[in-house]
Order: sequence, then structure tokens, then C-alpha cells
Amino acid sequence: MDAAFTTEQHEIRRTLREALTEHTSPAGSAAAARTPEGYDTELWARLAGQLGLPGLALPARYGGADRTLTELALACEESGRVLLPSPLLATAGLAAPLICALGTPAQCAELLPRIADSSLTCALAVPGNLAEALALTGDNTAGVWAGGGRAGGIQARRTGDGWTLYGEAPQVLDGHSARLLLVAAHTGGFPRSRPLLFQVDADAPGLTRTRLTALDETRPQARLELRDSPARLLGEDGADVPRALHATGCGAATLLAAEAAGAAAGALSTTVEHVRTREKSGRPTGSLQAVEHRLADLYVHVQAARSAAYYAAGDPEAGALALAQCLETLRTVAGETVQLHGGTGFTWEHEAHLYVKRAAADELLFGPVHRLRDAAAERAGLFAFSKETAGRQ
Repeated sequence: MDAAFTTEQHEIRRTLREALTEHTSPAGSAAAARTPEGYDTELWARLAGQLGLPGLALPARYGGADRTLTELALACEESGRVLLPSPLLATAGLAAPLICALGTPAQCAELLPRIADSSLTCALAVPGNLAEALALTGDNTAGVWAGGGRAGGIQARRTGDGWTLYGEAPQVLDGHSARLLLVAAHTGGFPRSRPLLFQVDADAPGLTRTRLTALDETRPQARLELRDSPARLLGEDGADVPRALHATGCGAATLLAAEAAGAAAGALSTTVEHVRTREKSGRPTGSLQAVEHRLADLYVHVQAARSAAYYAAGDPEAGALALAQCLETLRTVAGETVQLHGGTGFTWEHEAHLYVKRAAADELLFGPVHRLRDAAAERAGLFAFSKETAGRQ
């Protein structure tokens, strides 16, 4: 793969960084996350209108920019720098690829243009663990993540020409504000039940959405309760939903990796600025050799994380492994950010804690790191090789 960015990609990065630097910051992002929508709606409309952010990777025939995962990863890296709360991940990273993969031509023509022009935001709701549903931490074909059996999870039932859903999804990214929900539910009856994806409108009867108090307030979540809520099947009845979720998970992991690398870079930049101005014994703390060495180590971590993220943009199957490295890097850099800010770094008034919370929350939602690596090693056949070697010994 060609590791160099094109002129257009550099321009996307520059334009987005300028817009975000002018209109927001980590502290501003936290304030925007506390609004009822969970993000700055005016800024989101500006990013959509001027930069076409939600439609960046959508086909041109649906109003998108027809770009690749790399361009979307660039956008996520820049939004990660300022911990921007936005519908980008839930809508463009999770829902849009699933609609493209599973939706009928009529559904794609109806939904994707509205996503591209930002008039429609979406969320993916699964009754179990999101990382398992996306096959980031293991095989998702068994459908354990969707409940299944005679009860549990979310159940779908035919009613005349439509469907109704009954059940709960405990943690849904942007679930409180999305206008369209893609809900994974079981149907087919026991023991032949299978997961399918359904469209549920935000104002559907029987739907209750409760915003949760999240560890990372810049990553809003909600609990969904469906009580015989009307739904529309996404795609055909025989669709291979686990396979589509796996492909979507690879792309989403890449975007999350780029976002984590951007957050780590943002935390490092904040720390460098602090040690340049903070003095100890009449000299900047950044001039102390021990501090210089720590900062140099963090810089290497950040650059390695960026390399992993953009490698995955070219080969999304490496997305989970890249995500593991980038989450670990963010955790390391965020911890050092607190340490190097000294007496102010651990206070809630300082933005350092926002990076720590983003690192912890993302690992809880999409990891943990050791499970991401275990799953990648399993897919690569490393465990089988080690067992075979141990057997011969």
C-alpha cells in the first residue's frame, strides 16, 4: 500500500483541523455533550454542509463524496484530537455501511442521501456486547450477542405485513438522539432463530429511550426498551447479518483506531505546551532531560499508533489489531498527561481527565485490548500453531 497521503487528503485534514480548532476544544466538547442532543448541532451542520463529513465515504449516486475509508479515518483522527462528540461514528461508521451492505435498492435510495446531507442520524442497537456483535473480540456467527433462545435479547415477530420488536438494548451509542435506529433482533423461533436488522423510527410506539450517565460524557449512550414497537426489515429475510456486522466492525475499528490516535496526539500536544511554560527552579520543566525522554517516548507511541490506524484503513481486516494498539497508546499518553501536568492534571477542572475517560470508556465498549489481540491471533491461526507445536513436543 502507498503510505503517503494525497494532496486531497492533506487538504481534508487541514480544513477539518482549522474548523475544529476555531469552533471547539476538549472542554468545549464536554460542554456540547451535556446538551440534550449530546453534541453541537450547529457545528455538525457546518461540518456536513461545508465538508460533507457524514457522506465522505458514501457513493456519489447517493449524494456522498465517494471517498475511501482513509478519508473517513482522517476525519475521525481530527475529531479525536478535540474529543468531538458527534454522530459521525454511529451514523457514518456503523449504520451507513450496514445500510449499504444489507439494504434493498429502495432502502439505500431513501436513507443514504439523508445521511449524506446530515438530515438523518442513526444508531446501531444490539441487545448484547457491541464488540462481540461486530466480531471485534471473537466470532459473531453464533449470535450469542443477540440473545437468542426462547427469550432474552430482542425478539422480532411478524404482524401482517410488518414486524414488531420486543426487548432491550442496554448500551446504544447516540441512542438517545438518533432519528433512525438499526436494531438487531432474533426471529425464526427456537431453535432456528437467527439475527436480522430492523429499522425503528425514533418516535415509534412502544419505544423508550433513556440517556445513560456515561463514563465518557463525550461518547453519549442510551438504553432502549422496545415493547411491541413497529419495525421494518433492513434488506431481505435471508440476509447474512453476522457477516455484514463483521465487515462493518472492521471498518469501525479502523475509525476508532484513528480517533484514538488523534486523541493521543491531542493529549500529547496539550502536555508539550504545558511543560514549555511551566517552570521549576527557574527553568521550563520541558527542558529537564527526564521530561524530554518521557515526551519522546510518547511521541513514538503516537506515531506508531497512527501508522497502525492508516495501515488498517488500507486493510480493514487489521482494524481490530490496530484498535488494540491505538487504545493502549491513548491509555498510556493520557496517564502521562495527568502525571506531567502535576498538581493540576488530576483535577476535574483540567481537560486531562477527559482523555483518561475516553481511553477507559472506549476500551470498555470496544475491547478490552487483550481480547482484541486474542481474537486477532485466533483469526490468524497463531493459537492453532502453538497448540500443534506443543503437541509435537
